[in-house]
Amino acid sequence: MSDSPLPPGSRIVIAGASGLIGSALARSLSAEGHEVVRLVRREPRSPHEIRWDPQRQRIDAVGLIGCAAVVNLAGAPVAGRPWTRTYKRMIRDSRVLGTATLAEAVASLDEPPRVFVNGSAIGFYGDTDGRAVDESAPPGAGFLPSVCVEWEEATAPAQEAGVRTVLARTGLVVAREGGAWARLIPLFRAGAGGRMGNGRQYWSYISLHDEVAAIRHLIDTESLSGPVNLTAPDPLTNGEITAAMGRVLHRPTLLTAPAPLLRLALGDMADDVLGSQRVLPTRLLESGFVFAFPSIEGSLRAALGR
Repeated sequence: MSDSPLPPGSRIVIAGASGLIGSALARSLSAEGHEVVRLVRREPRSPHEIRWDPQRQRIDAVGLIGCAAVVNLAGAPVAGRPWTRTYKRMIRDSRVLGTATLAEAVASLDEPPRVFVNGSAIGFYGDTDGRAVDESAPPGAGFLPSVCVEWEEATAPAQEAGVRTVLARTGLVVAREGGAWARLIPLFRAGAGGRMGNGRQYWSYISLHDEVAAIRHLIDTESLSGPVNLTAPDPLTNGEITAAMGRVLHRPTLLTAPAPLLRLALGDMADDVLGSQRVLPTRLLESGFVFAFPSIEGSLRAALGR
């Protein structure tokens, strides 16, 4: 198979188009003349919207006819709310049920899309400590790895129908508008930023610019299928990232959030903050992708518009 970009005017369906990554991806595709169609949970207000109800696994599959690519980025936020039993179920169901709905709809089409890019996360690997892992590593143990395994398995109908399916295992996206850094940047600007726990845990990050470019690369690169890590090539420890935040924002980073305090404040989610994930984008690099912002300082400056 040859690798070639989609021709201008291609119809691309996005689930999760209102989120941080989805909205940036939609802007990028629209700017190059593609027809972006958004999945919505309300009554559609234009021909560029398709109604779906992922909880009930319903979708207007007719709206998918003629699409060249389907990108699924939908899912309840992992951060920002306590991980109660109810919210854990929401995190899981919003990903697994939505993916199953889309995968079955894609598989039902007489002329399916060229590619189905389904969101996933480096949470698949669990806590890797200081050990570097790539796409060949098995899933870890715990809540997030179990969700990621089910999430990815839900794409089976599309794969079985012969649709090229890519699992985009995304790291921590460096962006001012959302995600972890939307909470970190104001803290550090106020001089209240610092290490979390002992600071030795690895954080695998990626700039928002490179995240969007990488998803575009997954859409266009016909030789890619299966899991692909979307992380910058040089993961850093929380302590190293903290120091970089201080340099870029010109603020002190003397404070520390002790692990017991984080566990008290965040509950189960503290394990995700304190856990170490040293994840490498092996398949992305091997496929010829070039990062615009491979360093944390470059990623931060891009997020801040500097």
